[in-house]
Amino acid sequence: MSVPSRPYPLGVSLRDGTANVAVYTETAEAVEVSVFTDAGEERIPLRYRTGYVFHDLVPQLTPGTKYGFRVHGPWRPEEGLRHNANKVLLDPHATAISGEYTWGPAVFGHLHEEPETMNEEDSAGMVPLSVVTDPTSFDWGDDHAPRTPASETVVYEVHVKGFTKRHPRIPEELRGTYAGLAHPEAIKHLKDLGVTAVELLPVHQFVQDSHLEEKDLRNYWGYNSIGFFAPQGDYAAAGDEGGQVDEFKAMVKALHEAGLEVILDVVYNHTAEGNHLGPTLSFKGIDNAAYYRLVDGDRGHYFDTTGTGNSVNVGHPAALRLIMDSLRYWVTEMHVDGFRFDLATTLTRQDGDPDKHSAFLTLVHQDAVLSKVKLIAEPWDVAGYQVGGFPPEWSEWNGRFRDDVREFWNGEGTVLGTVTDRVLGSPDVYEASRRSPLSSVNFITAHDGFTLHDLTAYAEKHNDANGEDNRDGESHNTSNNYGVEGETDDAEVLELRERQRRNMLGTLLLSAGIPMILGGDELGRTQQGNNNAYCQDNEISWFDWDNVDEDLLAFTTRLIALRQAEPALRPDWFRQAPDRDSDATVQLLRADGQPFEDGDWANPEVRAIQIHVGNTGCDSFAILLNAARNVVEFTVAPAPGEEWTLEVSTDTEQRVSAPVSTLLVRDLSFTLLRSKWVGVSLSDTDEPVPDGAYTVEAVPTGAIDLAGVEAEGEEQR
Repeated sequence: MSVPSRPYPLGVSLRDGTANVAVYTETAEAVEVSVFTDAGEERIPLRYRTGYVFHDLVPQLTPGTKYGFRVHGPWRPEEGLRHNANKVLLDPHATAISGEYTWGPAVFGHLHEEPETMNEEDSAGMVPLSVVTDPTSFDWGDDHAPRTPASETVVYEVHVKGFTKRHPRIPEELRGTYAGLAHPEAIKHLKDLGVTAVELLPVHQFVQDSHLEEKDLRNYWGYNSIGFFAPQGDYAAAGDEGGQVDEFKAMVKALHEAGLEVILDVVYNHTAEGNHLGPTLSFKGIDNAAYYRLVDGDRGHYFDTTGTGNSVNVGHPAALRLIMDSLRYWVTEMHVDGFRFDLATTLTRQDGDPDKHSAFLTLVHQDAVLSKVKLIAEPWDVAGYQVGGFPPEWSEWNGRFRDDVREFWNGEGTVLGTVTDRVLGSPDVYEASRRSPLSSVNFITAHDGFTLHDLTAYAEKHNDANGEDNRDGESHNTSNNYGVEGETDDAEVLELRERQRRNMLGTLLLSAGIPMILGGDELGRTQQGNNNAYCQDNEISWFDWDNVDEDLLAFTTRLIALRQAEPALRPDWFRQAPDRDSDATVQLLRADGQPFEDGDWANPEVRAIQIHVGNTGCDSFAILLNAARNVVEFTVAPAPGEEWTLEVSTDTEQRVSAPVSTLLVRDLSFTLLRSKWVGVSLSDTDEPVPDGAYTVEAVPTGAIDLAGVEAEGEEQR
């Protein structure tokens, strides 16, 4: 006898006037669908089982219907079995979720005073519900992916809500929503700035933390996922009963029409269910051991490399299928253009240790859909730091770029060699494994840490508003207040801070690799010294559009436009010596115009360098960096056919009179010179090339042993 329902796809799928429901669980004995209407709850058993999938047709499920699962099975938490049919569970494949949790004992599968004892209190009415959606309800028209080449990509990391919540030219009812981000005023800013992609902080449905709500705070960043297919309902002007799906699609369509890509920051490494004392919201009650890594020999507890209480069990086919189904859904149904994977190292831990050939990375690599989109790893978790450890198809958040550039401009250490590596695309990290500079996503600031404004205004973090006595957040920030902590009217201090912000933005946008700007840095956005604003869903985090640093915005816009227009500033491969048959060249010289000697790189007194970059058929540039606390004279005699002109400088008094042979560059500033292409390249001349002048290998890498390095940069939660 044929079975009318199907075991795949998992979740709820509408077909032939009914709904197919499929739930994966190896250990359950029975699964019911709880359908919630104004008349109450109706429980419908799934009658069929194929392998480990319970399935059936449930005609009561129509678009807009709210539902959950009740899963019957053994309660033996010491063995990793946590089934409790008294709990209404979210569908792991739900495409929309409505409502929030009312925190209390009913949400937990166990008794608080006796964690090994099942809690028989029913959770209905205390938990959000899954919502049936119709994937055919939205008209995509002629929408198509911009497919911006990596070498032309400029990423803008931004929070959906915070970007528009205080925007005076966006209708109030749309502020802080997907529709707000799709508004012409929001898109105009992004287009005028010149970025090519928005990287959205988590938009998967996430959970508000009870401990934050007790302090009248809210989870703002969203690194607390529970629904890997559902867009966060709070961000929808249309409400959270299904309208959030079409509103999200409309946002993507509008951004695509403007030529902007949409990259999602996704959190597949853990969920909001926490450790063995956490709530039972979905996966824990469906098949705990399939979805979470349990401690060997103690299956009542969770193996945790995320710092959140649990880690998704990427060594299990069910968890891997969930992740892959989710990724494909966001590309095929929601039309997003790529992903940034939070704590991506956890996803490569097949049997505990990171593995470049893990099942997760292999599946993504061979997938016909996912292999075509942008893939960005946050290459660390709390147990390991793996910058440079991902496959060539991936780009990585390069934490070394952040640290070395901050140290160069804000610090005192010997970092000339390492900062040069960063400007050249981190060849010390990527070149040996045949990965290009485009493997490196360069950034100075990100959501986790100080904004650029605060990086140059505060020597210490000021996180008192988080209610943790300023103990949370990173304490080592390589920041500088330049003599005054926080805001000041001191003109000299303000001028230096402004110059340093331009220095760091300039270094970012003139470096090889993919630049990422923290949203609001171009406006001078401050978080009042808070470097861990994960729980500040208020004016501390929201963009202040009434107090924009117009000069900084104009400077950033100009540099992005320059980068986009000049191939020499965005190479897609490491610049090599002229005799290596490459169009791209680089020349590294001391301020006096001479090649570096070995001792120069380790000399703490040497904090100035000139980097000449070129590309056959294009203009050439000389990047003059002076991180010294004194004026430095640069010898910049042009090569045959060259004549330097001033392109941009963070020294507002800088002037250049051609032909340039020497140039004074003031303390803590950079100057960029341009030479127009006249048909002669450095590699075409018969002039002798100084030893080491054009070779990247002449730069000491400053490389560190990854094996002994503690994880850094992960979210402070």
